[in-house]
Amino acid sequence: MDGVRGHNLAALRRMNTLAVLRALRPHPQTFSQLTSSTGLSRPTVELLVEDLTGQGLVEETDNASGPGHSGRPAKRFRFRAESGFVVGVDIGLHKIVLLLSDLAGEVSAAEQEDVDPAMTGAERLAFLHTRLEQFLLDHRVRYEALWAICVGVPGVVDETGRILSIVVPEWTDLDLSRKLAGSFPCRIIAENDVNLATLAEHWRGAAQLADDVGCVLAGHRASCGIMINGRLHRGRHGAAGELGYLDQLGLTRGQDVLIWEGDRREDESEVEALARAAGQGDPAALDILDRYAALMAPGVAALVLAVDPELIVVSGGMTPAGETLTALLTKHLREITLHVPRLAVSTLGERGVALGAVRKALDSVDAALADTVGPLPPGPR
Repeated sequence: MDGVRGHNLAALRRMNTLAVLRALRPHPQTFSQLTSSTGLSRPTVELLVEDLTGQGLVEETDNASGPGHSGRPAKRFRFRAESGFVVGVDIGLHKIVLLLSDLAGEVSAAEQEDVDPAMTGAERLAFLHTRLEQFLLDHRVRYEALWAICVGVPGVVDETGRILSIVVPEWTDLDLSRKLAGSFPCRIIAENDVNLATLAEHWRGAAQLADDVGCVLAGHRASCGIMINGRLHRGRHGAAGELGYLDQLGLTRGQDVLIWEGDRREDESEVEALARAAGQGDPAALDILDRYAALMAPGVAALVLAVDPELIVVSGGMTPAGETLTALLTKHLREITLHVPRLAVSTLGERGVALGAVRKALDSVDAALADTVGPLPPGPR
């Protein structure tokens, strides 16, 4: 019985610690304010703040008395978001994007680089490892201040972080977290890229006000992410939304019609040139996008009929043509669905997946804080 009681007390302390941290994250608070916002007693709050201050997660901040107040001001404490960092990574067949964020989700550094799609699996893994090391070195991030790294990859990723698909050559059945864990003493998370794009849209993108969301990643490949009641829906094996695997839905054939041979400015991608021409009313460009929307519609309709979301967000490489594309997609969806949800275009650009990786890394920090009272131990967790 003593062991059970001790376990329950430790769990309660962990919950209380997380409650204080979450209350302090938005803005500094006094002991009285923390007592009110967390529902904890004053002695409990004081003890937890003392522990968190010792860990470097919380510090006392300046608190000058306001007008009309006299006497010694109450102590105020703030969450030290700068005490740690997380890294969000998007590595696909054609590019890598890296974002560095503090523990409050403030992105302070971003880098992007093209990737040779012909890389072998071993070469791509070595490239990812080297690129991460250089990124941390360039931005002077000490390994002991690194709390989590989340890597977004194309294809199915199961709940253990093992990659199950064959999208990336030779990465089938790869345990990416384990491969990186020996070099980076922090939490390592692998996740499907469109799932991360969905998280990013709900966090800071077009889906901030929606809780039932479908996110369509339209680029070199097509895939879908699903959010239900504000929570990412991964499915039993992490394959929820992978409608691109079903050839009959046509999502994989959309790229076949995206061939633009018209005017193209310097440093302008083919999709950007196509979108510009369509925006100017060019009949040939509009016809290409209409045929692309017609091929995409059955897959998007399957998502709509299965999930009935309030919002569909179009993200990925086709976002430059998003305004025209969503209008055409709406037209084709009306012909094959019971109703058409609101469609929106992602505003996050090519950083969407990496930003979702930052969000997932921050969520893992919350989970770690809930699981421990002391500082995070070194090594993979």
